Amino acid sequence: MKVKGIGASRGISMAKVYKIEALDLDFERVIDIEAEEEIDKLHKALEKSIEELEFIKKTAEKNLGSETAEVFNAHIQILKDPEMLKNIEEKIKDESFDVSSAVKTVFTNYITMFNNMSDDYMKERAADLKDLRNRLLSHLLGIKILDTSMINEEVIIVAHDLTPSDTAQFNKSFVKGFTTNIGGRTSHSAIMARSLEIPAVVGTNNILDQVNDGDLLIIDGVAGEVIINPDEETVSEYEGKMIKFEEMKEMLKNYKGKPSITKDGHVVELVANIGSPNDIDGVLENDGEGIGLYRTEFIYMESADYPTEEEQYEAYKIVLEKMDGKPTVIRTLDIGGDKELDYLDLPEEMNPFLGYRAIRLCLDRVDLFKTQLRALLRASVHGDLRIMFPMIATIQEFIDAKNVLNETKEELIEEGYAISDSYEVGMMVEVPAAAILADRFAKYVDFFSIGTNDLIQYTFAADRMSETVSYLYQPYNPSLLRLIKTVIDAAHKEGKWVGMCGEMAGDSIAVPILLGLGLDEFSMSATSILSTRHLLSKISKDKAEILAKKALDMDHNEEVYHLIKGYTNSL
Repeated sequence: MKVKGIGASRGISMAKVYKIEALDLDFERVIDIEAEEEIDKLHKALEKSIEELEFIKKTAEKNLGSETAEVFNAHIQILKDPEMLKNIEEKIKDESFDVSSAVKTVFTNYITMFNNMSDDYMKERAADLKDLRNRLLSHLLGIKILDTSMINEEVIIVAHDLTPSDTAQFNKSFVKGFTTNIGGRTSHSAIMARSLEIPAVVGTNNILDQVNDGDLLIIDGVAGEVIINPDEETVSEYEGKMIKFEEMKEMLKNYKGKPSITKDGHVVELVANIGSPNDIDGVLENDGEGIGLYRTEFIYMESADYPTEEEQYEAYKIVLEKMDGKPTVIRTLDIGGDKELDYLDLPEEMNPFLGYRAIRLCLDRVDLFKTQLRALLRASVHGDLRIMFPMIATIQEFIDAKNVLNETKEELIEEGYAISDSYEVGMMVEVPAAAILADRFAKYVDFFSIGTNDLIQYTFAADRMSETVSYLYQPYNPSLLRLIKTVIDAAHKEGKWVGMCGEMAGDSIAVPILLGLGLDEFSMSATSILSTRHLLSKISKDKAEILAKKALDMDHNEEVYHLIKGYTNSL
């Protein structure tokens, strides 16, 4: 039986199933409690959990490297967070919750908030919070957590979901891959799978119910497929694919240190999307030529209060220094709508995706905006900074944001801070109004970066989180391609460059079209960079332009898909 999912870590492996069932953490709420006793239990459980995380962090440092292991520092800081502790203690003291109920309630509130976000990177952070909640509850309820480091035979892990602490303890000599019911490419467990270089397929819906311990499983992280109890012919076929994949992996190493250049000599930039300084190692390992999108929201999301100027400065400084002069696009705060903060009182709205968010919020809360801009401008001396404003819909919004930036710069210079003279200021194109008026915007900006995830949903008036209208997520539709061409042509006429930081930029079908449309910079998951560089080396820019012209004159998303698929299959 073949099960489809999402390829979260490339590779192919074959081994027996090792099922990890969810912990049974159900319990009855205790009504008659002594608050001080419950609080004492809380502190003991926190202490034990922190001790375990310190040990897991050391294991992760050995297996995955210090940068990847940094996630556990973040986990430890969450457990030490005074605001979270205060919330739990108030539930116990003020509302007579027993400690287990208090922990479950407080953590579940945070988890629900993250789960409701549309940004995949933010949404996947809910798994981190579940990991911490379950660890605390296991100590409070006296339930032992499975130690995955004790596995001593070759297996493929099958689970509903995997926590970062599960994945960090995998011994890749024995754990040959994993597959889960839920999850995405940006979950920490997926990121760790890529660091371990083991294949992973997530989002299969119900793989856990379809297999038994000891079943033979093939996991194909390239195609995003899992095959249960394959016959001899399929086993033989995939043994051949495994050899070819390893050969391909070795071949891609030859593209490290090489320019991203087409068959006929046209050069583009292949850069990476990141969510935190911890992601930089993966960018450098995959020879990224820069950062095309640093989502700064996570600094705010993981903080119990507004992050200070100094905290933000340190984060931006680390990223710029580690990129060592390579271009680094940092997006200003894109919060609001589906991304909420406990400490930021946002209005209730009928349609938050079209409401008070991103640049709209920042221009209203200039105090909040200026704190981030001060940190960014101070960090500008540490690298090649490009500041990017999100969700710009009108030219006046861009002018107003640029004015706040210039005003902030003057204030910092007066205070004696050194500021770079060479940073650039651009904007995301994710609102159709901005794409249509790109020829006018291009006179004001230093660059555009096209955010296709939102541009697609706004162009087709279809919430990309809604399964019922998912058919309208059409990245190859000629109407979208025409908008992209409008933006690129307008920018080039003014001598400005254009990047793309949506999922489309790393899509092997989209790459030839985007190349043909004239895109300058492709920003993607770091693990897609070398394979995209390899694809580009086989494509002629002239041929890509002919294909793009044909695509623009087609009627349907599927027509364009088959046009490009036919071309790439012939390479």
